[in-house]
Order: sequence, then C-alpha cells, then structure tokens
Amino acid sequence: MNIYARYFDQEVLVHNYDELMGFLASIPEIPINARLEEDVRSYVESDMPYPKRYKIRPRVYFILIKTAAESMEEFKSHHKDNNNAPVTASNTPSSVEAIVNKKEIRAAQLAEIHSGWYLGTVVFKRVIQIAGTTKFRYQDTTFQAYVRANSGMECYNRIIEHLKNRPEIDLRSQFPSARGNNFTYEFVGNELPTEGEDDE
Repeated sequence: MNIYARYFDQEVLVHNYDELMGFLASIPEIPINARLEEDVRSYVESDMPYPKRYKIRPRVYFILIKTAAESMEEFKSHHKDNNNAPVTASNTPSSVEAIVNKKEIRAAQLAEIHSGWYLGTVVFKRVIQIAGTTKFRYQDTTFQAYVRANSGMECYNRIIEHLKNRPEIDLRSQFPSARGNNFTYEFVGNELPTEGEDDE
C-alpha cells in the first residue's frame, strides 16, 4: 500500500515510510519528534485500512490515507470515480482504496478505538417554553462532558443518551449527527485532566 499525505494545500503520494517522513519534515509547521515518527511508522506498517489524522494544534491536522494507487493522478482519478463507493468492514488492506470523501473520513475517525476519557461537546437545539405563553422555541444549547468510552462514536452515543434521559430536556429537542460540525470530541487519555467536570 502507498500513502497519500495532505496538509492544507500541500499533498504527496509516497511509497514508503522514509519518503513520507521526508515530506512531513519539509513542512516547518509539523513538529517532528520520536513519538510522531513511531506513531507514523506504526500506522504505515499496520493492517489498519482507514485514514488517520494527526493533530498539530487545535483544529489543525495532517491526514494520511492508504491507497493502492501508484501515482497522484491515479489516486485522484480513483477518488473522482468512486467518491460514493461504500466502505465496509470486509475490506482488506490489499483491496482498500483511497477514502477521501469527508463523510467517510469522519466515520473512520469516529470508529477509531482508543479506550479512555474523551471530552465531548454537543450543540443541540433545545426546546424552550417562551415565558408567559404556551409557545415554544428552539435554542442552541451547548453541552460538554468528560466521557469514558472506547471511541468518538461511543462518546457521542453516551452523551445523546444522557441528554435524552434528563427530565428537564424536552424530547422534541433536536440533536445533531455525530458526523456534523455540532459534535466535537477530543481524546484526553486514561486519566481525567481536571476534577469537578461532568462525566458519564
């Protein structure tokens, strides 16, 4: 498998770990250290077919995608022809092609297994009664909590379940999709970074 790497408008398709690290090292904004080198090597040598993103700073990432394409032209041509092709659990590393559709990348990120604490944030439309009337309105409401989970998707599911079971929240409230911009999460490790936060 080859590797497609992208950081903003800088992109490359490489054939091995050394070429990949050469590309990453050429970008001043990406801090190369032993931990990053080890993690990238582990991803390149693993059987994991899904894309992987690496956080540089808040909201800034570079992404790696495994592909059988031998050139950038072939990679982009495959993306154009197969943008809506389904990705299933039966895919094997030898048959998995470029997964560059935003929804597919998001789904892969949500499914990544990392057991520990997550900081999940949901912005949902809460039904609120208008004072002095029998009418209601939607109000954007942010809920944030530390959640013990195995993946971003489990973090999302536990938060939504918790909100739906809170008696003060009207069941007509509207909750966002896990793949949308109104749900964000961050893996914080095996220990809570602070005390006194809500947790699930």
